[in-house]
Amino acid sequence: MWIYNEEEFNPEENDIEKYQGFVYMIEEQSTGMKYIGKKFFWKPKTLPVTKTRKRKKKTIVESDWRNYYGSNKTLSERVSEASTDEYKRTILRLCKSRGDCAYYEMREQLLNNVLLKPNEYYNAFVGGKIHRKHLTID
Repeated sequence: MWIYNEEEFNPEENDIEKYQGFVYMIEEQSTGMKYIGKKFFWKPKTLPVTKTRKRKKKTIVESDWRNYYGSNKTLSERVSEASTDEYKRTILRLCKSRGDCAYYEMREQLLNNVLLKPNEYYNAFVGGKIHRKHLTID
């Protein structure tokens, strides 16, 4: 279960069709260790050639975000060893573009000093190239 604004996240209520992804924090309840990352709601998929379709067709489908527990190797190993109930998954921000996801992920990581706190965060990398044109400025 994902938490957003202190409530269980409901994709229908929040109309995820309007968003590309989100920035999240996963917290291991027993140790207090955290991980900040981004996840996209959608992923590209190529449908194969069939008897009725003469060419490959590119489409977009929902990603595995509902069952996602981060990309960090150490965190992934710990999740596989324990119950998923041991982890609190919080959506920090919904993002309208992939650029927004990259920017706000890095922003949260820097604001929380994740690289300077190895005893609090699983994050071992912060980076990316983000240009102003990648962002949706309201």
